[in-house]
Amino acid sequence: MTVEHRRGWTPLPEGLTAPRALAGLWAVRHAQSQANAWFADPATESRPMRGTDAAVELTGYGEWQARRLGDWLAGLSSAQRPTLVACSPYLRTRLTWALMAEAAVTRNRHLRPVRTLVDERLRDREMGIFELHPYRAIRRRSPEEAARRELVGNWVYRPPGGESLADVALRVRSFLDELDTVAAGDQVLVVSHDAVVLSLRYILDGLGAPVPDSLEPVPNASVSQWRREGPRLALRVWGSVDHLTDTAQTG
Repeated sequence: MTVEHRRGWTPLPEGLTAPRALAGLWAVRHAQSQANAWFADPATESRPMRGTDAAVELTGYGEWQARRLGDWLAGLSSAQRPTLVACSPYLRTRLTWALMAEAAVTRNRHLRPVRTLVDERLRDREMGIFELHPYRAIRRRSPEEAARRELVGNWVYRPPGGESLADVALRVRSFLDELDTVAAGDQVLVVSHDAVVLSLRYILDGLGAPVPDSLEPVPNASVSQWRREGPRLALRVWGSVDHLTDTAQTG
């Protein structure tokens, strides 16, 4: 018997969702970046990448993914098409959106320019002294910090000088609440990072919803969607990469 049962109450199976004024919400994780490729390469995954996280660019494959996202965008119905785009300030997300927009207009000449804003609250999780460190590089540099992360869990682990995923969710909640006020009735597309997309899911699942610490990262160039159902936004698509169907290139 759990502590909750002994005390005479049980958690809600789902969170208490708040009414939202947005017409709908799309979330895209940026296309493959040079850091993604660095982290996945066995030859480099045990050492940090040079530079700053904010200035990481896309790979050639990531540019291809971004253009496929543009094809997807061009194919949306007018009712589903975003009327506002909110983008992370980091270079890889701004490049993803720029290539998306270019490809969408090439595919569908009738598309009109979409209002676009950049908001710093949509930046990636800050890793502090471990900026641009693959996990194996963190273990190599600071085994005690790697052990602490494993002990407390990644959702609440805060690297020295950085943020936990719970910290990211706080700023994303602030962004979403403000967006709901200034963009009521809009279909909004957020182009951002895995931590931000996870945070959007956590917030929109409702008050008291379990933290999404067991979810796998959403893929690069993936699409998630929340559709309006009554006064609320309900998750209908999660981490889809169905638009990446061209086999001419590989990661």
